Amino acid sequence: MNAESDERSEVASRPAAESATGDVATAERELGSRAPGFIKASRLLHVSWQVGIFVVGLAVVGAGIVMLPLPGPGWLVIFGGMAIWATEFVWAQLVLRWTRRKVTEAAQRALDPKVRRRNIILTTVGLVIIAVLVGIYVWKFGITMPWKIEQ
Repeated sequence: MNAESDERSEVASRPAAESATGDVATAERELGSRAPGFIKASRLLHVSWQVGIFVVGLAVVGAGIVMLPLPGPGWLVIFGGMAIWATEFVWAQLVLRWTRRKVTEAAQRALDPKVRRRNIILTTVGLVIIAVLVGIYVWKFGITMPWKIEQ
């Protein structure tokens, strides 16, 4: 049940990825536990700390999953729970790094002029199709209100 990994030094020694602005990002934080030193000194205390972090992160992720179909910031809460897990577990740190990289790539793709132009054209075509369908419905059936107000 050791959260430490032999691959940590390999992953941490990789060159930093480029940021959204194109500059080379500052060195990424080292993977592994961020527990205080006195907690890491005792194996029992460290394992207890990890269990506590896991339970709190699980509660937050569970609340986020519940918020997905209900009103609330579901995905934001889920990523908050992942951030809690990332304070202690290497796998969560790697997932968050991957997610951050993919979000940055998606944001750059969305700002590409060709992609924006395509999205605007598709949205306009979709709105025109909906307007034509609504026009055909109103022409065929007319506008009938679901309530009757006779005054």
